[in-house]
Amino acid sequence: MTKYNEKLRLEVVQEYLSGSLGQKSLAKKYGIGRACIARWIAGYRQHGILGLRAKRSEYSVEFKLTVLREIERQELSHTQAAALFDLREAGAIARWLRQYHQGGPEALKPKPRGRPKKMPSPKPPKVLPPQVDDASALEALRKENEYLRAEVAYLKKVQALVRENRQAAPKGRKPSSS
Repeated sequence: MTKYNEKLRLEVVQEYLSGSLGQKSLAKKYGIGRACIARWIAGYRQHGILGLRAKRSEYSVEFKLTVLREIERQELSHTQAAALFDLREAGAIARWLRQYHQGGPEALKPKPRGRPKKMPSPKPPKVLPPQVDDASALEALRKENEYLRAEVAYLKKVQALVRENRQAAPKGRKPSSS
């Protein structure tokens, strides 16, 4: 929804064009910024009632380049160009110009809108190499398990022997012979 409806815009523009009040007086009377009223007046003069209608659209790269070329060729202000090309905000032209100077025509292409997806797309599951035979694979796993159990038992025995040797050693100081 637009901030000011079309009826109010038309009323303000017609009151200005009738000559009864100037832009500054209309801005005070309606509580609207002077720049906004000037934009409505310019849009109405250039495009009639269509210049006051709400407009949402995305512009192609070619259109943006055309606007920027005309600004340079005719030495137009951003407000004049916005009225000429029926753009609702002159700030868009300044943004296009800045983007063009920073990145060339490629920078004028539309960017994806909204937040990026939080979850990445699922990766395909890893494919395990095919086993020759399930029975042989099971036997290999059993042998490996048996080997690991023997290794753990061996390490426990070594730790127990080390602990036993430490406990058997005398704890006091040896008497020194002097």
